[in-house]
Amino acid sequence: MANLTAIKEFLLLGFGGLHGLQWFLFGIFLGIYVVTLLGNFLVLTVISFDCNLQTPMYFFLSNFSFLEIWYTTSIAPKMLQTLLSGPQVISFVGCVAQFYFFASMAVVECFLLAAMSYDRYIAICSPLQYPSLVNLHTCIFLAGGSWLGGFLTPVVTVTMTFQLPFCATYKIDHFFCDLAPMLKLACSDTETVEKTTFLLASFVTMVPFLLTVASYVHIVAAVLRIPSAAGKQRAFSTCSSHLIVVTLYYGTLGTVYAIPTATRAAALNKIFSLFYTVVTPLVNPIVYSLRNKDVKKAMRRLMSLWVYAKGT
Repeated sequence: MANLTAIKEFLLLGFGGLHGLQWFLFGIFLGIYVVTLLGNFLVLTVISFDCNLQTPMYFFLSNFSFLEIWYTTSIAPKMLQTLLSGPQVISFVGCVAQFYFFASMAVVECFLLAAMSYDRYIAICSPLQYPSLVNLHTCIFLAGGSWLGGFLTPVVTVTMTFQLPFCATYKIDHFFCDLAPMLKLACSDTETVEKTTFLLASFVTMVPFLLTVASYVHIVAAVLRIPSAAGKQRAFSTCSSHLIVVTLYYGTLGTVYAIPTATRAAALNKIFSLFYTVVTPLVNPIVYSLRNKDVKKAMRRLMSLWVYAKGT
């Protein structure tokens, strides 16, 4: 039993067998990571400094951009190291921390997406009541609840997973400490952990997802009742960016975790994991900036002020 609890570190295998493509992929993913950070920081800066964007919708968007920065940062640096230098050692504590923060950010994202859909639902379906229903207190409650729920939910899974005896090998066939490859290292029965995780994951993904779907059902019904085509287009434009992000996030997340672990190839798992850990955080600021007229106007105003300040 002493040998079962003696593991102090793990080895992240990353992307093995790339046959000379490591530097090419390293350059691509490094570029994606840098653009993701700059894009989300830009959205945060614009919202913070433009008084026209001090509304509930942009309050949630600023929380979302802040989340995406930490979401991708919990994964990308170690992933880039595996591309640059091959398999990387990660301490036991470091693996626990990475898994916990990644899981926390994923749960927070589910909750925030639901909160943002509620905001759009009230704005379109009950515009006269919007100022009273979605006030500062409501925004803080929804955002704060999303962050608190996100950080509390993974505690049970993380605790149960890392109390398992790891005796098969210390090599993790992935580019980060994810649940499925971690459970493969355990030499005891993992059924309890898997069932508990499934129940928790079902709750924190399906409940926000169903609330989001319900919100959009009401939104679509309300928009279809608008007589003018211009009015319909204007109403849809206020929630189209959020709908794209929801579809992309739940689509990639569902693709990875809907397939049973036993039948899921490690290489396929890595590819799909790249989408929701690296690609999605890049797409979000692009979608919200390029498709949002208010954000684009605010960016131009901020740029004009910067040029003016630099000139004087």
